[in-house]
This record gives sequence, structure tokens and C-alpha cells, in this order.
Amino acid sequence: MPHIELPEGYPGISAGFTYRPETAKPMRELAHILLHEPNSLAPAERELIATHVSAGNNTKFCALSHGAAATAHLGGDDTLVKQVKTDFTSAEISPKLKALLNIAGKVRQDGKLVTSADVEAARREGATDLEIHDTVLIAAAFSMFNRYVDGLGTWQPDNSEMYAQMGKHLAEEGYRAPSVKHPVEEAVAS
Repeated sequence: MPHIELPEGYPGISAGFTYRPETAKPMRELAHILLHEPNSLAPAERELIATHVSAGNNTKFCALSHGAAATAHLGGDDTLVKQVKTDFTSAEISPKLKALLNIAGKVRQDGKLVTSADVEAARREGATDLEIHDTVLIAAAFSMFNRYVDGLGTWQPDNSEMYAQMGKHLAEEGYRAPSVKHPVEEAVAS
């Protein structure tokens, strides 16, 4: 149950965004730039970073919605997403992404845990300074988004079809436009 009176029928972050659209706009823009705009990291890789951070923070809504977006980018197969959530070190991903996920996981806990050795390990695997920068910013931003969702006590449903639809929307359209425009019951039915 939400800690404040939020609009009913809007899951997770969409409830906070609907409640206060003037703060939603810059938050959506940041997510759009980090996860959807052109970048040397593929959109699926960036969504996996967001998923990894959200899963580590135990924020179901964000882990499932960004996992669904990564799945959409990966052609509908969620095997890799599940591997990254449970143990990214044994996931079938590039050594570069493993090094970046290591950095993201440390930022999620405390940015001061990231060491020069972590950054050098990522560079040895081919990560650019921009990719390292964006990994740190994705991890920091998603820690904020996760705390926003959980700190308000938002409704985080278990409806896998809703998350699949949301992930498809995020993968195709990005983050500027709401992915949930109506209460969930109407969105899932459409």
C-alpha cells in the first residue's frame, strides 16, 4: 500500500510520475538518454545494467520492467536476463559487460566501492570512458529510481503480460512517453 495517496491503477514508478509530472519529465529524459539514445553499448546491454541494479536493490517493478525491455531487445528470449539477475559472472555475456556490471553493482551499494582496478579491468576488456561513465550513471540513476519506487511504497504487480507489454514499449519507443497511459487493468486489456 502506498505511503501517500497516489493515483490508483498505476504500477511502480508510473504512479509517482502521474502524481508529479513536472518531476517525471526530467527523470524520463535521463532514462531515455541513458537507455534508448544511440550509444556504443547496445540498448540490451544498458537495459541489463538497469536490470542488474534493480534486482540487486530488490525493486521488483524496475527489475521486471527493465528485464522485459532487455528481453524485447534480445528478440523475446529472457534466458540472458535471468542469468544476469542471478549470477552475471556466469552469464553468456561479453567480458566487457561483465566488467561493467561489476562496476554497476558496486555503485548500487556505494560509489566509493568502485576502484581504479575495477575501471582498468573494464578498459582491458574494451570499455571506453563513455561506457564506464554511462554505466556509473545508469547504476546511480536506477538506484535513485528504485528508491523512489520503494520509498513511496508503490504497487508492484506480478502481471507478467503487463511487464512484457511495458518492456516492448520501452524497447521500441523509449522513455519520454509514458509506458502505462491508463490504469493497468485497461492497459493489459487493450
